[in-house]
Formats: sequence, C-alpha cells, structure tokens
Amino acid sequence: MRITGSVALVTGANRGLGRALARALIDHGAAKVYAGVRDPSALPDDDVTPVRLDVTDAAAVAAAAEALTDVNVVINNAAASTEGSPLTVPLAGVRRDLEVNYLGLLSVAQAFAPVLATNGGGALVNVLSALAWTTAPPISSLAASKAAAWSMTNALRLSLRKRGTLVMAVHCDTIDTDMSRGVVRHKHDPRYVAEAVVQGLANDDEEVLVDDHARAVKAALSEDIRVLYP
Repeated sequence: MRITGSVALVTGANRGLGRALARALIDHGAAKVYAGVRDPSALPDDDVTPVRLDVTDAAAVAAAAEALTDVNVVINNAAASTEGSPLTVPLAGVRRDLEVNYLGLLSVAQAFAPVLATNGGGALVNVLSALAWTTAPPISSLAASKAAAWSMTNALRLSLRKRGTLVMAVHCDTIDTDMSRGVVRHKHDPRYVAEAVVQGLANDDEEVLVDDHARAVKAALSEDIRVLYP
C-alpha cells in the first residue's frame, strides 16, 4: 500500500517500538499518525496526534473507532508481559497478557475493520513475535498470548481479504524496549523493526519475518519437536 498520504493509528505508541513505528510512518510520508496511549500527556513526540486509548477498555476502543474515521492503517502494537514459570506465574498476570496481547488486538481489529473498509481497505498490522511459534518457561505467558494472537491474525486475514484489507503479521526476536529490560542477549533497535514493518506495508506483505531467528523458528515447525525443544 502507499504510505505517503496515509493516516495511521499505532497502539502503545508512547515508547519503544510503538514510538518508532509512529516515527517511521511519518518519515515515510504518512499524512497523520494517531498515537494510541493510556496517558496522552506523557507522549513526547509533537509530530503525532495523541489519542487516549486502553485496548482492554471496549468502550474506549469503540470511541476511538467512532472518532478516527480517516484511518487506513491500524498497527496493533500494545503489549504486556508477565514473567514466571507456567507452574508459578500469577494467573492475574496471565489474564492481563491475554487481555492486552490477544483480546485487545481483536477488539481493535473488530472496531476498526469497518473504518478500514470505508477508506478503501487499508491495512491491519499485528505485531506478534517469534514467540508465537515457540516458548520458554520464564516467558510462557507472553508466548501463549502471542500464539493466540497469531491464530486470530490468520482468521482476521481470511475474513478481511474480501474487504480489501491487508492483514500483516510481524514476527521477530527480542526488541530493545522496556519490556525486555532484563533480557541479556542481542536485542533489535526498535527503529530497525519499525523500518521492516513500513517496508512490508509498502510491499503489501502479509507476513514480515524481521530476522534470521524468526525465519529459523518458523522453518522448524515442520521438524521433529526436539528441534525447537532439544
């Protein structure tokens, strides 16, 4: 799709990848970028238009869809993560992860699908993870919510094709954000991932595999289970 002149909504846009996505869209010629955030006063970028939005609040999501009638790109970026082994992780945290990463994503998609259709189809981008296809005990809650979101993204793609809406899934390894502050390993600069997403939009890609790790994990799904979990 054409980025120049587009109007986008990015959820979770106050920092990290969300802020980088908003910046990349503007740099590539987007006419307007709405930054969906819980606290608009904390938004540091004057180039975006703040919108108070909590993706777990159905009324807030519906109000945003009713107000932002010019949107033709929606990026579901808001995310949450609760650490802990599946045997000990607090269930309240697991519910929060599902509310944000899965149900929040679906809520935004349902509310904005008619807006996108009215504006010619546009694009719905769901920021997932290589964790949609694999897991590790300390991050099992995040991985499970991303796996659910991946499944729903595929269903949304099939449902929205007839409306002319591109549905894109983004998968990558760890991104250097507040959420991964305690992770000691290579982490992508959010600007690198944001650029890959924008290029994917320009190419009408239905799936963006940002790095070799995401590509390797996806390829291993057809192998013996011990390839992923030796």
